[in-house]
Amino acid sequence: MCYSKSKVRHPQPQKQQLTTSSTSDSERTNENEDSGNEAPPSTEDQNHNKQPKKRVYKRHTQPQIREMEAFFKNNPHPDERQRKQLGRELGLGPMQIKFWFQNKRTQMKKLVKMQVQMERQEKYFLKEENERLRAEIEMYKEAINKATCPKCECHFCVDGMSFHEYHHLKMIEYARLKAQAQMMAGTVPIDVGNHEGCSYSNIGQMSAPSFEVGSGSGNYSNSIMIEEMRVDSNNLMIVELAVVAMEELTTLALAGSPLWIPSNYKEILNEAEYTRFFPNNVIGPKLIGLKSEASRESVTVPMNSINLIEVLMDVNQWSTMFYGIVSNAMTIDVLSPGVSGNYNGALQVMSADFQVPSPLVSARENHFIRYCKQYQQGVWAVVDVSLDHLCPSSSSTTRRSRRRPSGCLIQELQNGCSKVTWVEHVEVDESTVASNQSYKSLITSGLAFGAIRWVASLDRQCERLAISMTINIPPAADHFAMNSLQRRKSLMRLTDRMKVYFSTVAGSSIPNCWEVLTSNSNDVRVMIKRSIREPGTNTGSGLILSAGTSLWLPVLPKRLFDFLRSQNSRSEWDIISIGGIIQEMAHIPNGQDPANCVSLIRVKSADCSQNNMVLLQENSTDSTGSYVIYAPVDYGAMNVVMNGGDPDCVVMLPSGFVILPDGVPLNNGGGCLLTISFQILIDSNPNATIQNGSVQSVIGLIKNTVERIKIALAFDRTP
Repeated sequence: MCYSKSKVRHPQPQKQQLTTSSTSDSERTNENEDSGNEAPPSTEDQNHNKQPKKRVYKRHTQPQIREMEAFFKNNPHPDERQRKQLGRELGLGPMQIKFWFQNKRTQMKKLVKMQVQMERQEKYFLKEENERLRAEIEMYKEAINKATCPKCECHFCVDGMSFHEYHHLKMIEYARLKAQAQMMAGTVPIDVGNHEGCSYSNIGQMSAPSFEVGSGSGNYSNSIMIEEMRVDSNNLMIVELAVVAMEELTTLALAGSPLWIPSNYKEILNEAEYTRFFPNNVIGPKLIGLKSEASRESVTVPMNSINLIEVLMDVNQWSTMFYGIVSNAMTIDVLSPGVSGNYNGALQVMSADFQVPSPLVSARENHFIRYCKQYQQGVWAVVDVSLDHLCPSSSSTTRRSRRRPSGCLIQELQNGCSKVTWVEHVEVDESTVASNQSYKSLITSGLAFGAIRWVASLDRQCERLAISMTINIPPAADHFAMNSLQRRKSLMRLTDRMKVYFSTVAGSSIPNCWEVLTSNSNDVRVMIKRSIREPGTNTGSGLILSAGTSLWLPVLPKRLFDFLRSQNSRSEWDIISIGGIIQEMAHIPNGQDPANCVSLIRVKSADCSQNNMVLLQENSTDSTGSYVIYAPVDYGAMNVVMNGGDPDCVVMLPSGFVILPDGVPLNNGGGCLLTISFQILIDSNPNATIQNGSVQSVIGLIKNTVERIKIALAFDRTP
C-alpha cells in the first residue's frame, strides 16, 4: 500500500521530463546510427532551448560506399559478426552498417519492381500494336477480296493500279511494319529486313526469284541475307509459309493424344483432330485423289545438335546421311544462311526425290522450302513444306506428292547425344501407293516413307560415324589393316560415295545422265550412261550399263542378309568368286551390330584374271532394311587411298543388294523384297554403240544371280 501511494505521489513534471528525455535519447540513437558520427545534444541544452540545434549529417565517403557495394554483391544479408568486422574496417558503427544494408536492399527491391512494371507496360503496348496491325491486315484482305473493278468487273483497280501492283505495294508495307513490331518485341524468327529505303519508283527493278530446278547456284557464297533479299510478294509469302509451317511442326512434335494415335510400332496422325487443331491448312485443303500419310517417331542418336543441324542444312551431307531415301537432291536458292554464325533462321529452297531403292516403286518428287530455327536453348527445329501451291510451274508434280510441314525437333542432351523427334506428313497420289502389289504393304505400313525409316537411317548413320572414328582396331599383318584413323576416314569417304551412287541408280528416280533402254524383258530395267571421267563423281570414262530388278522372296530378311554378306557363301551367287579364294584384308565396324561393317576383300580367281582387284564392301542393317553394296577397285588405287591419297580419284562401279521387309507379319506368310543392281563398263569409248548382245548378257547375269540365290536358300524361314 505504501508502495502504491509513493508511486502515485511521484511528481508529475519529473515523470514528464523522464519520458521526454527517454524519447529524445531514443531518437538521438537512431539518428546517430543513420547519419554517422553526429554528436548528441546534451540534456541541459535540451531543457533550456525549446528549439534544438540544427543537426549535422555526415555522409559516407566514396571508399566506404565502394567497399559496402562490393560486399553487398556477394552477401546482401550480413550477420552481426560480419557487420562488426566491416564496421571496424571502414570506421563505422555496426548499426550504421546495418541500416545502410537495409536501405540498399529496399532500394534494389524498388528498382526491380519498377523494371517489372516497365516491362509489363512495354509488352502491353506491343500487344496492342500487334493487334492493330493484324486488324489492319485483315481489313486490307477483306477489301481486296470484295472489291471489283467497275469497268471489267474482275480486276481490282486503285488509282489506275492493277490488282498485282496494289497487292505488291501492300505486301512491302506489311513487311516493313511487321519487321519493326517484331524487332521491338524481340521475337523475330527471320529478319525480313528494313525496307524503308524501298520506294514505289524502284519496284519495277525488283525481280522475283526463279523456282525452276537448276536455276540457283546452290551455295552460300551467292546467296543473300533475308535483310537484303529482294522485296517481292513471292519471297514474303515464302517467309510467311516457313514461319507458319514451323509452328505447326513444333505443335505436332510435342503434342500427344488425341492428336497422335499409337499403332503397332509407330504413331499415326488423327486426321479429325488435325483438322481441328489446324483449320487453316498451310498448303491448302487436301486435293482429290491424294492420300495422307503421317507418322511420328523418336530416337536418341550419338551426335550433338549443332552437327545434326549442319548435316540437315547441307544438301550433300543430307543426301549422304539418308542415301537410301534421298535422291537427286539440290539446293536451288538460299534466301537466308542464318545469323550469328549458325543456321538459326536459315531458309532454303530445295528439290529432292524421295524413294525406295527399287525400280518398281515410283519416286516422290518434291519442291519445298527448308527452314531452321532455334526453338529454345538447346532445342532446334528443321521443317520442310512444299511450295507447289506457290509455284504454278511445278503443277505437274502437285498431284503426285507434296509435303505438309514435316521435319524434326532436336533436343541437346548432356552426354553429347541428341533426342530427335521426327514428323513425316505427306500427301501422295493413291495410284502410286498401290502401283505394285508386292510393295503395297511396305508402303502402307510406313516402313518405306514414314518417320520410322528416317529415324532408323539417322540412328544407323550417326552410330556409324561415332564408332568408326573412335574405335581402335588392332593392327594386322597386312598393310591394309585399319589401325590408322586417317586410313579409316579415307575409306569411309570412299564408301559414302559408293553408297550414294548405288542408291541413285537402284531406285526409280532416274538421274538426267542416264537413259532407259527399251528391253524385251519386263522384270529387268536396263539403263546406259555415257560417262566422261570427272573428279569427285568418278565412275570411269566410257559406256556404262546398269541393270536392276526387284522381286519378292519367301525368306526372312535377316536370313537373306546374312547369306549375301557372308564371305563363306559368296561363291554361291557371285560369278567372279566361283572357284576362287576369298580373303578379307581389312574390317571396320560401323555399329553395335557386328553385321554393320566395311570390308576390303581380296578375290583370287582360279584363272588369275582378277588378282589385281579388291572389293570394297559395306554391309548395313536396321529395322527398316539392309544393304550389301560392293565395288571392284584397282589394288594400286586402293593402296594410294590407304596412304593418304584422294578417295575421289578412285574409279568404281558399285553393285549390290537391297533387302526390305514386305510389311506382312511372318505368321501371315511374310517374306522380304530383294532389289539387285549391277553396274558394268561395256566400252571405254563413251560414244560407242550399245549392242543388243551386251544388254542380253547383263539381263542374263541378273537372272542367273537370282536363281543361284533361290537355290542356295531354298526358301529357308529359319532365323
